[in-house]
Amino acid sequence: MRLFTAIRFLNAQVCRSLLGAAWLTAGLNAVAATEVAVQSMGAQSVNSAYVLDGVVEPVRQSTVAAQASGRVASLLVKAGERVKAGQVLATIDDRDTQTGLERSQAQVAQADAELANAKANWQRQQELKAKGFVSQAALDASAAQYKAAQAGRDGAGAGVRQAGLAQSFTKVTAPFDGYVFETLVQAGDLAVPGKPIAVIYAPAPLRVVVQVPASMNAQAQASRQIEFQVTGDGGPGEWVKPTQHQAVGAADPVSQTMTWKMDVPAQVAAQMIPGQPARVRFVGAAVQRMVVPKAAVLQRGELTAVYVVTLQGFALKAVRVGQDHGAAGVEILAGLKATDAVAVDAVKAGLAGAKAAGPTAKGQ
Repeated sequence: MRLFTAIRFLNAQVCRSLLGAAWLTAGLNAVAATEVAVQSMGAQSVNSAYVLDGVVEPVRQSTVAAQASGRVASLLVKAGERVKAGQVLATIDDRDTQTGLERSQAQVAQADAELANAKANWQRQQELKAKGFVSQAALDASAAQYKAAQAGRDGAGAGVRQAGLAQSFTKVTAPFDGYVFETLVQAGDLAVPGKPIAVIYAPAPLRVVVQVPASMNAQAQASRQIEFQVTGDGGPGEWVKPTQHQAVGAADPVSQTMTWKMDVPAQVAAQMIPGQPARVRFVGAAVQRMVVPKAAVLQRGELTAVYVVTLQGFALKAVRVGQDHGAAGVEILAGLKATDAVAVDAVKAGLAGAKAAGPTAKGQ
């Protein structure tokens, strides 16, 4: 009885093994049946272009500086904070300017008293002259004194306004609505006229700035189209056409580059921040280049390769890639011949038993 049970158990195990082998064979056959579309190599017409690195900058950015001398009494903002136009960013010790304001106000009071006295004297002289008790010269002298007192009062008033303006300079304010990019002083630092306090920028509008080598400026001027691309959390974004662009008319004598500025469309600027890296593409005339689809390029560490059709199936072949032409594909600079056929999907071509399904039209 035990021997019979053992035989039945052994038969069941053998059946399971045979069934598993059948399933495995079916799976391998399915893999072996994987067909991958291929593309015959050859020159294609694509737009010539070159790409330069740039940076996103705010159109409105201001370095707010002190206009009064004194110790920085307080710094009221931090980098990254939003500020409103007229908001106080920092205060400077105002004891000196406050004293000057009080002195000017005292001078106004003195000038008011002198003016009242001169006016009363002039009016008395007019009455006496009408009765014949004083000469015309005395009346003229009192009139001159009255006018001098008026001028003195105006000067004292101007002094108060000047002292009040100097007093207002002890409060450093934001010139427009925006964000604090960075602060350049701390409480206790000595402030002098012209010393930077903080950098303020407006989040919109934005522009992309790129430095074009002077030797390539003529080529940039002849470009049929200019585009820029900003890399975000999801990787490189779409190529965007600026609303307008302009180039500085002179080259930097040290770097031998020319500055190009491109205004960012409002709907795109809402997704960007100043300081982001950007890529700028200058698109020129159509040229003949050897290109493959992006999916055909396999990147493994420092190896860049494609799968080429051979008599035995697919073989991995190292290549050197060039410009990315978007939907047209990636330019191949070296590693392939015009007679080669390349798998359009490198992932499928890497599966065991994958075979070519036949060439496709170029650019597909």
